[in-house]
Amino acid sequence: MTVRVVVNIGFKSDGIVPVAEFRYNPELKVGDTVEVFVESQEDSNGQLLLSHKKARILKSWDKVNAAFESGEIINGYVKSRTKGGLIVDVFGIEAFLPGSQIDVKPIRDYDVFVDKVMEFKVVKINNEYKNIVVSHKALIEDEIEAQKAEIISHLEKGQVLEGTVKNITSYGVFVDLGGVDGLIHITDLSWGRINHPDEVVELDQKIKVVILEFDEAKKRIALGLKQLTPHPWDQLDANLKVGDKVKGKVVVIADYGAFVEIIPGVEGLIHVTEMSWSQHLRTAHEFLKVGDEVEAVVLTLDREERKMSLGIKQLMPDPWINIAEKYPVGSKHTATVRNFTNFGIFVELEEGVDGLIHISDLSWSKKIKHPAEFTKVGEKIDVVVLEVDAENRRLSLGHKQLEENPWDVFESIFTVGSIQEGTILSIGEKSGAVVALPYGIEGFCPKAQLLKEDKSTAKVDEKLQFKVLEFSKDAKKIIVSHTRTWKAEDDDKKFKKGGDKDQDQVKKINQGLEKTTLGDIDALASLKEEMDKKENE
Repeated sequence: MTVRVVVNIGFKSDGIVPVAEFRYNPELKVGDTVEVFVESQEDSNGQLLLSHKKARILKSWDKVNAAFESGEIINGYVKSRTKGGLIVDVFGIEAFLPGSQIDVKPIRDYDVFVDKVMEFKVVKINNEYKNIVVSHKALIEDEIEAQKAEIISHLEKGQVLEGTVKNITSYGVFVDLGGVDGLIHITDLSWGRINHPDEVVELDQKIKVVILEFDEAKKRIALGLKQLTPHPWDQLDANLKVGDKVKGKVVVIADYGAFVEIIPGVEGLIHVTEMSWSQHLRTAHEFLKVGDEVEAVVLTLDREERKMSLGIKQLMPDPWINIAEKYPVGSKHTATVRNFTNFGIFVELEEGVDGLIHISDLSWSKKIKHPAEFTKVGEKIDVVVLEVDAENRRLSLGHKQLEENPWDVFESIFTVGSIQEGTILSIGEKSGAVVALPYGIEGFCPKAQLLKEDKSTAKVDEKLQFKVLEFSKDAKKIIVSHTRTWKAEDDDKKFKKGGDKDQDQVKKINQGLEKTTLGDIDALASLKEEMDKKENE
């Protein structure tokens, strides 16, 4: 027999409700007032059908919506655990409590909350899908925010408080001030440089801090620890002055220089240019490393700005003092090639003493287009001092001057009018030919002077006799002619007077061409040997 509850709702007949819908209320008795939903005014038996459960659900949704709109705190019963959270009964309706909304701190074990009655806020409703999301964390956050507002309202800049280290990060320390957190940035932990905040404080440590700044609207508080101790610059020796020597440890290094800590919190910068008398571009890493203990000279000292610059090269003698005595003009030395330019080679004679070998002073015998053809960076090279400019710290050096100028010897061999055997090396389209002469020297033959006696023009690789028309030791040029070896002497005079087209060509060559004509030094030695034999005979 089905047990039913008879309910009078004022209709002409009583209504009936299944007794199962009242299981949640074992204290139900005759005369109690209950809410019902009319499902049918008359069933097959002519009875009025009612539902207490549906009435409760409809009323519960009304309550849930009202709580959502007003932000009212409601009670709920945690029924069970589900994926990602908990199932909560609120007003007889199941709601979802996400794990992230249980508490302000992460929760690992959800089961401890099952079968508990807790307070919640409705944070989301989807009426279409009949979904409700509640949060217990929102209540805690509201309480915390209220506490923060209360605490911050009593804060003052410069106020000293005691707090507990709550969290340590690479950029700073979070301190619990009794319900509200403040941050000590890593730069405000110590006057000295530190790599990580855990070098100064540890978790759960109680420390005193000073309020540096606070934003009441954003609930942010900036704290300081080092500000509770005197500034190290105030402890710096009052007698310290420019020119004094100090000792310290390298704490930071960059390409441009190194910071040296004199006393904790007081640093001086040694710029890379103050590390060596050398003028070569280098980085501070080549001279120092973090942790090095160094001695330096105070170069500048500004106590108001709390800045100091130091130097270590000043502990060594300036190599340019008495430079003319150390490197007199004409003295010979061995230097190291440092770098090239289009016009010469910079070499280092010693640390801090550089000199320039102009490209024209590299060789008597070779036509050098770029210094890199002659030597390499890092190689040793012998030099002779040509000029000393102590005021501007410049040395002019030469390399070819280490050997005798071979053009002094060739001046007596390639005399104007002498006949020399030569081989044509190349012929230009308009100018003329380059001729290889004895002892490795080269001469130039204008194109018109390549005419042979049979009226043909000399060609490349032909070995012929050439007459020297002009010799210039200063310009290192020799102008020769094959044609003049068989033509009349009057033509030579005509050439010398400048009436011949060949002379015009030579002038153009003299203006725009500086042709190297000497072979190597071994050829010069052979030439001298031959001349000595002739003198002895």
